[in-house]
Amino acid sequence: GMHINEDHFVAEIIDPDTGEVLPEGSKGELVFTSITKEAFPLLRYRTKDICQLNYEPCPCGRTHVKMCKPMGRSDDMLIIRGVNVFPSQIESVIMNIPQVAPHYQLVVTRAGTSDRLEVKCELVDAAVLESLAALSNLQKTIHHNLQTVLGIDTKVTLVEPKSLERFQGKAKRVIDLRNQ
Repeated sequence: GMHINEDHFVAEIIDPDTGEVLPEGSKGELVFTSITKEAFPLLRYRTKDICQLNYEPCPCGRTHVKMCKPMGRSDDMLIIRGVNVFPSQIESVIMNIPQVAPHYQLVVTRAGTSDRLEVKCELVDAAVLESLAALSNLQKTIHHNLQTVLGIDTKVTLVEPKSLERFQGKAKRVIDLRNQ
């Protein structure tokens, strides 16, 4: 993790929805307040990064609090059946499968009172489509890996190469249809 200079900044972890400060060791949104900057002070600046603060002594000898590597963004977070899901978690699973391109789309729907997540994965090569058994095994592998990482069941759909929309700038990977 990275040390935070507590002689210049006050770091807090808050609940991204309520803004309430969370107990020590909790995972939430990182907020900074600068205490030495005079011309342009920051008061409870919301970074939108989800992380944890570690107050235990560091082996390097420094005594300042350490923040872990950001786990995701509060503005990207989805809540599916009570579980916080970050697109970065899904991306980490997909990037480890060579037959799948780095292009994916998340479709969130609601059936009754239950939210459902569909992960559309774009194949790298159309040759994979020729073997139904290979396609089925790939789909099962992705499904299992996502369930292990996320802790929820997802629907995995494999789509043809170059069939998902490409974006200029930040990709719009999440399509939330729950309120339609």
